[in-house]
Amino acid sequence: MKVAVLFHRLGPYHLARLKAASALCELHAIEFSTVDDTYAWDVVEEKLHFGRTTLFTDDDVEKKSTFAIMQALKNAFAVIKPEVVAIPGWSGRPAFLALALCREIGIPAIAMSDSTEHDHPRYWWKEWLKRCVAKNFTAGLVGGRPHAEYTHKLGVPSDRIFTGYDVVDNNYFLVGASDARKNAEQLRAQHTLPENYFLASNRFVTKKNIDGLIRAYGAYRARVGLHGWKLVLLGDGELRPQIEGLISKLDLGGDVLLAGFKQYPDLPVYYGLASAYVQASTTEQWGLVVNEAMAAGLPVLVSNRCGCAPDLVRKGENGFTFNPYDINQLTDQLVKISSKDVDRKAMGGESQKIISAWSPETFAENLFLAAKAALSTPQKPFNLFDKCVLQALGYR
Repeated sequence: MKVAVLFHRLGPYHLARLKAASALCELHAIEFSTVDDTYAWDVVEEKLHFGRTTLFTDDDVEKKSTFAIMQALKNAFAVIKPEVVAIPGWSGRPAFLALALCREIGIPAIAMSDSTEHDHPRYWWKEWLKRCVAKNFTAGLVGGRPHAEYTHKLGVPSDRIFTGYDVVDNNYFLVGASDARKNAEQLRAQHTLPENYFLASNRFVTKKNIDGLIRAYGAYRARVGLHGWKLVLLGDGELRPQIEGLISKLDLGGDVLLAGFKQYPDLPVYYGLASAYVQASTTEQWGLVVNEAMAAGLPVLVSNRCGCAPDLVRKGENGFTFNPYDINQLTDQLVKISSKDVDRKAMGGESQKIISAWSPETFAENLFLAAKAALSTPQKPFNLFDKCVLQALGYR
């Protein structure tokens, strides 16, 4: 079975999934562009055991003309000749154009999606439009339960929807965190890390609710006193000046550490030396950083607006969820998770058990099942209305 998987840009997260999938099928990755205006990952240059085609290397694909994108996709499909194509759902112009091309030449398409019904305001006309798009997919590979429910609501039959889209290389973080703990004293000094700290890793954008986390942390420090844990924030972005201003305003300069954006090889140290992980987003389709933290053996505090929460967080076993708009509730959770009454080592072990079911192999197995389901399902005719909808979205 020859399967083509499309991604905006290949990063370390995609690489782990694709390596596993290549063991089950003849896999070819199509990367829209090596330039991404959102994520500053290093370019993946290692030798791969599956095919890789990059459509554009000079700029983000979203800046390319519709004609250029469609022509590049046609050329790639003509060379690869995929039997099934997995597309990142309704993620943007390139995805709509890829779906339109699949329908035009009769290749079944799989929707890869981590959208839930509640991760954005939903308007009837947009949902109607999305259903018009979704019916052109033959199968789905989605994040977890809420994502499967939403994809089914959009019109993809439930028996052709599979979970496991949002996974990371668990072993990488497990081993890396373990190694970091063996050299804790040296690494803490090298990275200027405290003995105990809450860790959060995000782009500094509004939906990540970093200001809410800092306010809750300030209340936590006021409650527990000088012996409370520190807060380490990984990441960077447009809101950094405001975040720095809030830290100063709350007089938390000695307690909140802005460590900056870290590339993939640096992450296990920060997870391995942390005491707990916090994800405070007001909206989050999934939250792969939670996977990473759990694989590293950390207890987790996760906003109930994160798509991963229903599948990954078990109250009192490996962590807790909270309402990200309720500062007091988050403060209570910070106090609870850092108290002597909580067995954090046991909770971290439970995190690793839970996340073991969400691995690159999970992605590979369920991509394979989705591809089989797509190939065994008769393709519906590509009528004029569907064609107009996809072309309009692709040309918008």
